[in-house]
Amino acid sequence: MKKFGLLPRIILAISLGIIVGNFAPQWFIKVFVTFNEIFGNFLGFAIPLIIIAFIAPGIGELGKGAGKLLGITTGLAYLSTVAAGLLAFFAASFLFPTLLKNANLSKAFENPEESLLAPFFKLEIPAPLEVMTSLVIAFTLGLGMAAIKGNALKTVMVEFRQIIELVISKIIIPLLPFHILGIFANMTYGGQVQTIISVFAKVFILIILLHLVMLLFQYTLSGTISKKNPFKMLKTMMPAYFTALGTQSSASTIPVTLERAKKMGVKDKAADFTVPLLATIHLSGSTITIVSCAMAVMFINGMDYSFATILQFILMLGVTMIAAPGVPGGAVMAALGLLQSMLGFDETLVSLMIALYLAQDSFGTACNVTGDGAIANAVDRLTGNTN
Repeated sequence: MKKFGLLPRIILAISLGIIVGNFAPQWFIKVFVTFNEIFGNFLGFAIPLIIIAFIAPGIGELGKGAGKLLGITTGLAYLSTVAAGLLAFFAASFLFPTLLKNANLSKAFENPEESLLAPFFKLEIPAPLEVMTSLVIAFTLGLGMAAIKGNALKTVMVEFRQIIELVISKIIIPLLPFHILGIFANMTYGGQVQTIISVFAKVFILIILLHLVMLLFQYTLSGTISKKNPFKMLKTMMPAYFTALGTQSSASTIPVTLERAKKMGVKDKAADFTVPLLATIHLSGSTITIVSCAMAVMFINGMDYSFATILQFILMLGVTMIAAPGVPGGAVMAALGLLQSMLGFDETLVSLMIALYLAQDSFGTACNVTGDGAIANAVDRLTGNTN
C-alpha cells in the first residue's frame, strides 16, 4: 500500500468522486459531504498549530551556522523564492484571462445551497488561535530562539514540530484523498466538475512550463556568476530532478543533490553546508505552484487578485516556506494560514487549493532540489570557499 503514492491516490479520488457524483444517490454523497465538514473543521483547528510548530523552530534553527555562509545562502534562497512567486503572478495575470475565461464558479459558491449538498450535521472545532496571532507568535518565538543561546525552548518546539509532523503524515495526508473524493462528488452533483477538470489541466501545464523557465533563469544567473555553462550545469543536476520526481521529498533527495552539486564543481565546504539547508528553506518550485494554483482558484471564483495583495502574499510565503514539513504536500500545508488570512480563502477554496497543489507536488519538489544546485554554486562563488 505504501508503494501506492499520494499522486495516484489523488487521481483515483478525483475519478471516484466524479463517478459517485454522477451515479450515487444523494444520501451517499452527503456521507462524504459530512466527512468533509468534520475534516475541514479539523484542518482549520490544526492550521495555527502547524504555523507555530514549523515556523518557530525553523527560524530558530537558522541561528546556527557559519555567519557569512548562512546569510548569503538564506538571502539567495529567499530572493529566488520571491522571484519564483513573481514569475507565477505575472504569467497567471497575463494568461489566465485567456486560459480560464469560461471557468467561473463564483455564483455556485455565493449560493452553495442552490447547487452543492449540505452535510447531515455540522461539528464545530474552533481553532485555538487566529491565523495572524499564530504567525506573530511563531515569528516572535523563532527570532527569540535564534538570538539566545539556550536550548530548552528550542528542544520543546522541535518535539512539538515532530508531533505536528505525525498529525500531518498520519492523519491529514492519508485522509486528504477521501476529502478530495467528497469535494469532487459534490462538485459533480452540483454540475461544476467540468470547470474544475479544465482548470486542473491548463494550470498543470502552465506550472510545469514556469518551473522550466525558473530553472533556466536560476542556472543562467548562477552560471554567469561562476563563468560556467548553465546548460551543462543543468544536465549535471538532472539525476537530482528525476530522483525528487520519484521520492516527492527534498530531504530524501539530499544525497543525490549533494553528489551532483559537487560534480558540477561546487567545493565541498559550500556544498556540504548549503545543500541540506536549501532542502529546507528554498522552495521556488513549490512557490510557483502555490501562487499559480491560488490565483487560479481566485480567478474561477471571481475574486480580485491585485498586485499589492499577491506581492504581500509572496513576501510572506517566502518566509513561511521555511516551515514546510518534509512530507508530500508539506508546502501547501505550511501556506494554508496565509491563504486564509491574506487571500480570504474559506474551507471550500482551501480544499480546492490542496487538490490542485497535490496533483503536481512531485514536479514542484523536483524544481526545488534542482534549483538548490544553482544557489549552491552561486554561494560557492560569492564566498570564495576552498576545500
